[in-house]
Amino acid sequence: MTECYIRVAEDENEEPMEIPSEEDGTVLLSTVSAQFPGACGLRYRSPVSQCMRGVRLAEGVLHAPESDWGNLVYVVNYPKDNKRKMDEMDAASAVKIKRGVQKTSDLIVLGLPWKTTEQDLKDYFGTFGEVIMVQVKRDAKTGNSKGFGFVRFTDYETQIKAMSQRHMIDGRWCDCKLPNSKFFLEQAGPDEPMRSRKVFVGRCTEDMTTDELRQFFMQYGEVTDVFIPKPFRAFAFVTFADDQVAQSLCGEDLIIKGTSVHISNAEPKHNNIHHLFSNFPGRSPSLAAMFERSQYQFPSSHV
Repeated sequence: MTECYIRVAEDENEEPMEIPSEEDGTVLLSTVSAQFPGACGLRYRSPVSQCMRGVRLAEGVLHAPESDWGNLVYVVNYPKDNKRKMDEMDAASAVKIKRGVQKTSDLIVLGLPWKTTEQDLKDYFGTFGEVIMVQVKRDAKTGNSKGFGFVRFTDYETQIKAMSQRHMIDGRWCDCKLPNSKFFLEQAGPDEPMRSRKVFVGRCTEDMTTDELRQFFMQYGEVTDVFIPKPFRAFAFVTFADDQVAQSLCGEDLIIKGTSVHISNAEPKHNNIHHLFSNFPGRSPSLAAMFERSQYQFPSSHV
């Protein structure tokens, strides 16, 4: 029998590649794995039954079904463990590509002297690099400084440098760090925009542990907390040190232990629940307090 080519693809819907057969019409598994690393066999869809059928493999040699490869497209088989690892690697790579160059975040500056102005803040941090935003938080009624503010740099490297040390501003030591969501809720006020460092992980399975989730998400950035509710409710929360890491993962479908999980934002609740309930007749402070005890809104599509 003369040499021929058979059509092989990783998936039925992908464009196939032609792979040569041997003179006796068989195909060596090594020939397939040379083009598809990790391949352990081939399968095809039967034109009669429309079911997938496996190609016979003996001692590293693939034999044509019914002695003729025909014009079918043969799909590559992978060991389940290898396929799972490949899927997880592809998902991780896709997210890393999406993240690209790390973006800067708003940094909170704590311990500011009451006299420090936004121009003072800009002049000081301008010595580290280009500043694109400064703000001193002030009381809405008195206009007096609250003793903290925000700064944002153009370059991520400058941000890291500013966070790595304490700062003497107007004769007082100040700290510059990523803002804590609890501080925002208690101090910044209900109208202050927030970037959550916490993500909602939907479609979890019961065999996933906090340690496994922490280990998985550490490939994207520093993880500060992992929470799985008990009793099990098929979701979890993961908190990162950097809000940019959390936001870059939102909307992604990732593969963990062979299961596709969906990542979405863990939206912080508005902290003026009492004000919301005050608009209703027969308002109940205890009812408002009950709602405040729940810190996060769970995305309804994943609960």
